[in-house]
Amino acid sequence: MENMKQNSKEDIKALNIKEDENKDKIKDNNNKNIKLKELMVKLKYHTGYIFCSTLLKDRRFASGSDDNSIIIYNNKTFKPDIIIKEHNDNVNCLTQLSSGILASCSEDSTIKLYNIKENEYQVIQTLNYHTELVFKLIELNNNKLVSCSKDNNIIFYYKDNDKYVIDHQFKTNGSNYRLIQTKENEICFAEHKESSSIYFYDFFERKIISRINNIDNCFSFTMISKDLLMITGDNKISIININSYNKIRIINVPNSFYINDTCLLNENQLLTCDINKNIMQWKIEGDNLKLISKKENAHDYSIYTLLKIDDRHILSGDSFGYIKIWK
Repeated sequence: MENMKQNSKEDIKALNIKEDENKDKIKDNNNKNIKLKELMVKLKYHTGYIFCSTLLKDRRFASGSDDNSIIIYNNKTFKPDIIIKEHNDNVNCLTQLSSGILASCSEDSTIKLYNIKENEYQVIQTLNYHTELVFKLIELNNNKLVSCSKDNNIIFYYKDNDKYVIDHQFKTNGSNYRLIQTKENEICFAEHKESSSIYFYDFFERKIISRINNIDNCFSFTMISKDLLMITGDNKISIININSYNKIRIINVPNSFYINDTCLLNENQLLTCDINKNIMQWKIEGDNLKLISKKENAHDYSIYTLLKIDDRHILSGDSFGYIKIWK
């Protein structure tokens, strides 16, 4: 049953930290290995797949699920402070904007914006510009927003009198399900048609700059340096140079399938998770990755999201609604 659900939703699947012996702050020890040391707490407040998570400015964290809900957790008790049920379908993406507004994307084709307070929230706007499920929303460096959807549209928004309205949009040839800003004037998005391709789009000039074909299903985009984009796929990691627009390295990841999410620990290390229940720790070595450690069966179910909560704790969420906090 779980495999059937995974296959039906493969387009949206996105696709602990060991405390340093001498320092409280991992950022001061970037060259040292850090590992998932032990399970601190296991949470069960969702009833479905946990597709996404994000850290809030007040240090709380939030998760979104295919039970249509968003939960904001107290970062001290790890219990829910706020439960949001405004969507009519899966919550695929969560992000907090620089203004403090929380944004969510859903399979109900809407984007919702929330004003979050200590124990309450208010929906301040619903964006209804897409006609099918919305996979991703990001905030650009110029404070504009951009979203991608199964409806083949990439839409840019700007703020006008406290409301976001369309700046421009463009039609693509297939569903768009991953999105990242790669340069000041550029985004990269993944398009799925018969096979997956990624495109680099100049949103100042409003044109496609480059395209790379034959990228295995793109489940996460991460900038691992100012020049290098990391893309996770079925059982591979691709490293793309965003200046030459070339695929410069492919890393095969044995016994790993659907590498759904990536979590940067610091400038030298990151984690990945997959539906085979693995959490892997990698060291960034120039344009290559070195596997440092692998925690097999980190969950009893497939893992879809990872989040660095603070310098000592990592969140992982699975397909049965469980969240684990590692230290």
